[in-house]
Amino acid sequence: MEYQVIRAGVSRSFPEDHPLTAGGKDSGEVVIIIGADAGAAFRKFHETDRKAAVLAVLIELGTECLGMHTGEARGEEGSNVLGFARFRLGEAPPSDLVELVRQPRTSDAAIAAARQVFESAGLKVAVCGDFSGRIIDRLVRPYYNAALRRLDEGLASAGDLDTTLKLGLGYPEGPIELLERTGLAQHFAVTQALFEACGDPVYAPARRARVAWQRRQS
Repeated sequence: MEYQVIRAGVSRSFPEDHPLTAGGKDSGEVVIIIGADAGAAFRKFHETDRKAAVLAVLIELGTECLGMHTGEARGEEGSNVLGFARFRLGEAPPSDLVELVRQPRTSDAAIAAARQVFESAGLKVAVCGDFSGRIIDRLVRPYYNAALRRLDEGLASAGDLDTTLKLGLGYPEGPIELLERTGLAQHFAVTQALFEACGDPVYAPARRARVAWQRRQS
């Protein structure tokens, strides 16, 4: 299946060359819009006649919902437009997992076309509803926050917290060393966005992440 890649600024999902971006054509049955300004590029594309002529339009998302770009209507929204993000923890390289965002009435044909394009480039696809944080961030960010708070409370040293979780649960890397390696400031940005969207205190950024963010801004 042929597809087109429209670049709109720096992409978190594809910051470097990848088989997906390399395989893009001048046109195709699927249009993939990547980059920090993907939403603005989609609005320009939406004004053309091409949106209805393709199987699927895929918009790279940050922390926002797809509805920010498509609009919402009584819980019945959905078309051939989907959102996506390749999961990436902080400054670590992007993973091979793409979270594909659908709406209630997104067409099955659009989902199938998107899945085919991503999987043909060697990526894995998980389909989720249009919620802030999607699947992984909604599940793991409270865990990271809890680990940081237990460190603040003096439950154990960072080394002992990491070692306990690695030995006890078989994790390859403990939460404190993982966040310090990939960026506490980026953890703040994600959890702050989730906290504002959901209002759930489990997403409220931990103190150490907030300090890291403040230091970056100073």
